[in-house]
Amino acid sequence: MASAPESRSERPPWIKRWAQENLRALFATLGRLCREPVSTFLTAAVIGITLALPAALHVLVQNVSAISYSWEGTLQASLFLKDSVPAERGRVLAESLRGQPGVARTRYITREQSLVEFRELSGFGEALDLLADNPLPAVIVVTPQRDLGQAAVSRLVEDLSRLPEVEVAKLDQQWLERLYAILAIVQRAVLIVSALLALAVVVTVGNTIRLDIENRRDEIIVMKLIGAPDGFIRRPFLYTGVWYGVFGGLIAWTLVDLALGALAAPTRHLAGLYESSFQLTGLAWDSGLIMLGAGVVLGALGSAWTVGRHLSRYEPG
Repeated sequence: MASAPESRSERPPWIKRWAQENLRALFATLGRLCREPVSTFLTAAVIGITLALPAALHVLVQNVSAISYSWEGTLQASLFLKDSVPAERGRVLAESLRGQPGVARTRYITREQSLVEFRELSGFGEALDLLADNPLPAVIVVTPQRDLGQAAVSRLVEDLSRLPEVEVAKLDQQWLERLYAILAIVQRAVLIVSALLALAVVVTVGNTIRLDIENRRDEIIVMKLIGAPDGFIRRPFLYTGVWYGVFGGLIAWTLVDLALGALAAPTRHLAGLYESSFQLTGLAWDSGLIMLGAGVVLGALGSAWTVGRHLSRYEPG
């Protein structure tokens, strides 16, 4: 009487059976791939190179954005004072502007200092000697705070231009706006390239799985003859695509890090020439994991697409 309950209790619940079957197929597929290291590596390398390109472009955009952000912090507005403003009043005005919201620091340049700087930098020193009076005005150089956006900086300069002592206020940010526009185009291009290369990964995995199905045709027919369900037959091929995605993502991550390592020294040298401490930033962990997950998803999609198309063709005769 106790044998029936015992047999039912010995049978594991369906969730446990499902997990065991999937784990068995997962590691069995890994073992099969490891027994063919050359072909596995070549396929994973193709996927890795394909994934590495959009990841490298993403890192490039991140680094250029970091450079532009640091340059944005060095934007300076020049307030050209009227000739009637005495030097002492200009210094007091520069000090008072330093405490205004949105202003990081100010620097007052007298008319004499402006003349000296212009003489040294322009190369027109002899022409200036022909003039009876100093034609250059005093200038207050205003550096906005780093966290101000473009619109806020423009409003700040517009407010400063209304000061009674200011003749003209200039802010050279056109180059920065052009840089932002270029970055927006590059980011859109990265998305387009990523979509195209994602399709390439799906096709690559799908073609590899198709060849694997062809090579195991007799095995598939035998499994169908003994009554194996489609899910059981399909599962190893799906996990093959998953493993290809994992290996490809790891190779892509390695390639991006190697490329950044090769560019690190020249970048530091170039930054040093501009007296900057800028250093390349690599692929962040979250971005790397997203890339790895994308490889897994694309590998699974390519495998599922191929298995769904080709597995139904092999039926016992």
